[in-house]
Amino acid sequence: MQAIKKINNNVALCVDSLNNELIAFGKGIGFPAMPYEITDLNQISMTFYRIDSKFYNLIQEIPENVFEVAALIVQEARMEIASNLNPNLVVSLADHINFAIIRLQKYKKMKMLFSYDVEQLYPKETELGRYAVKLIMEKLHVKLPDSEITNIAMHFVNAEEEREADESTVTEELILEIIDKIETFFSITVDRNDFNYNRFAMHLRYFLKRVKDQSQFKDDNGDLILAIKELHPRVYECAYMVSQFIDDKLDSQSTEGEVLYLMMHIYRIFRNAKIENQGL
Repeated sequence: MQAIKKINNNVALCVDSLNNELIAFGKGIGFPAMPYEITDLNQISMTFYRIDSKFYNLIQEIPENVFEVAALIVQEARMEIASNLNPNLVVSLADHINFAIIRLQKYKKMKMLFSYDVEQLYPKETELGRYAVKLIMEKLHVKLPDSEITNIAMHFVNAEEEREADESTVTEELILEIIDKIETFFSITVDRNDFNYNRFAMHLRYFLKRVKDQSQFKDDNGDLILAIKELHPRVYECAYMVSQFIDDKLDSQSTEGEVLYLMMHIYRIFRNAKIENQGL
């Protein structure tokens, strides 16, 4: 196996003997000058094939310890879930965990409930969510709220490639419409090939999944929503516009908790587009 690009000290992009690309985990494999041959395969603790190259830059943004914990969680999920898991799960989960930790620090007043509806619909995935929150506490020394059990469970639900295949086209078309509306609202262009777009689309899939399954966050976050409205009024307006569009399409009613979650992700993609002087 040849390591061809460092991701961090313990993670590298590699190619195997059949010239297939993979992400490999192993203590110190990112240290040597690239490329080089990994002769002792005992150095490799985990491998992940078929990760979309669009996510390579995102992997480099995620703290090393967070990415390694996400990999351990996905490894456990591989043993517990019978269906095939989307190969990009390890990246999306690591990004979510990192964002959850940042959100916990910045928005301490933000409250979201554990969803018993999700637990009833997806008991195995919920147990994996519990395992993940416990592991994050042990490895990263961060106590995430119980709502993250639900959030992480939904990552596994969405990563099960054989589930609801017929709905995937409808969901992707709806995501494209939402992105178009955000671009028009802010007069920006979001590069569809950029990893920031893929990250945002990933979170929209989870949002739409919760709406469809009627397993939305139901907490009253009115005070926090008003605070964000004062700081970023245009993001507030855009999030409500998008939520109303989704509700019209899906005959649903987005909760304040979901609108708040949407605000934060819209702000993130807006900020990453590096657009200035939009009244924020």
